[in-house]
Amino acid sequence: MQSLSSDVYSPTARFLHWLTVLLLAIQIPVGFLMVNVENFPGVFYSGHKVFGLVILTVVIIRLGYRLVHGAPRDEPTINAFEKVASHLVHWSLYGMLLLVPFLGWLGISAYDAREVFGFTIPSIAAKDVPFAERVFQWHKFGAIALIALAGLHVAGALMHYVVKKDGVMARMLLSAGRRS
Repeated sequence: MQSLSSDVYSPTARFLHWLTVLLLAIQIPVGFLMVNVENFPGVFYSGHKVFGLVILTVVIIRLGYRLVHGAPRDEPTINAFEKVASHLVHWSLYGMLLLVPFLGWLGISAYDAREVFGFTIPSIAAKDVPFAERVFQWHKFGAIALIALAGLHVAGALMHYVVKKDGVMARMLLSAGRRS
């Protein structure tokens, strides 16, 4: 087994990153279809609520892990602008990954639509349908911002992998190997 250097993310950090990607790859299309397809099956609404809480939990664990264990130092080949942009996008992603599911939870609490698959999600707000409708709008705009940030993140990773051919993307690959 290859030993890890300080240049790559730990196996735990990589697992939590790719788990978040997988959950979002399911959650985002379901959320889009829910609000745009008439008579969309209700089971997907329940699934969306549960996945939102799972994402929130994973991101809290991920952020806690990151704060305790840190991250590898910046790739030495990236310039000052790339460093600032990378940190700004990463921390904005963390913020939106916390905010969007929290707004969803706040919205279903205020709407009192907390029943999923035979259990009740704890409420974090009193029933207030007009407030819930405003929160769901914020949730929607937050999701759009999250998608845009994720797009920037992916574009940056691909630029480093395909154009610059440096080791930035290799640091988060499950194999954590360097591209030769």
